[in-house]
Amino acid sequence: MNRKNILPLVIFTLLLIGCASKEEVVYFQDAKDYETLVNDTQYDYKFKIDDVLSIHISTLDPQASVPFNLFRGAQEGDIRPEQVDYIIDKEGNIDFPVLGSLKMVGLSPSEAKELLRNRLEDYLKDPIINIRLKNFSVTVLGEVNRPGTYPVNGEQITILEAIGMANDLTIKGMRTNVLVIRDFNGTKAYYRIDLTSKECLESPVYYLTQNDVVYIEPNNSAITSSSLDNRATIAVSIASLLITSTVLILTR
Repeated sequence: MNRKNILPLVIFTLLLIGCASKEEVVYFQDAKDYETLVNDTQYDYKFKIDDVLSIHISTLDPQASVPFNLFRGAQEGDIRPEQVDYIIDKEGNIDFPVLGSLKMVGLSPSEAKELLRNRLEDYLKDPIINIRLKNFSVTVLGEVNRPGTYPVNGEQITILEAIGMANDLTIKGMRTNVLVIRDFNGTKAYYRIDLTSKECLESPVYYLTQNDVVYIEPNNSAITSSSLDNRATIAVSIASLLITSTVLILTR
């Protein structure tokens, strides 16, 4: 072998080890042109322990609904007093004015509204009930460009939207084995989802719930690159020794 060809061959081999293939990084590889996928999954998040709820009751007669809305006292200069939020306690309840303890854990917003409507029918006529989850956030960790915890505006978020808020996966993120950690009242469940397949759109964790954690683990090329980085000095020394020995052998 020509001594001039040895060094480029070694460099090419090292680069090849650290490269990710197309199959590792492309999303929805099995999706066909003009293909239609109908998602029949009905998503409605359920309230959990420690959720913070904003609940407002209103009627055509504003004075009638006053006892059912709690406000903090207005400070000097405030335009209007601040409404009090409700925290679901360890038993899954909130303490609601006039009505007392209400079981909220495990209910969807629509179910919670129905519960309140039934309990209020003895007091109010045709009440308008607004319920909003105020501490809806998801955490995205691992091989993404901007890991962190992100607040969610609205009532739902998909795993793709959460990854988008984290500025997408890095080239070293494993797309075929994304981990979602879901906690419901102290019980943790672990799900895996493959973003390279269109089937991920039908996953039970495609829609995230409050406080879900999405973890992107490094792919094989990232692990290899990390190993090479950690042993860079040794690798360079060994490569130099091999190249020198080979050159000496070939020039004899």
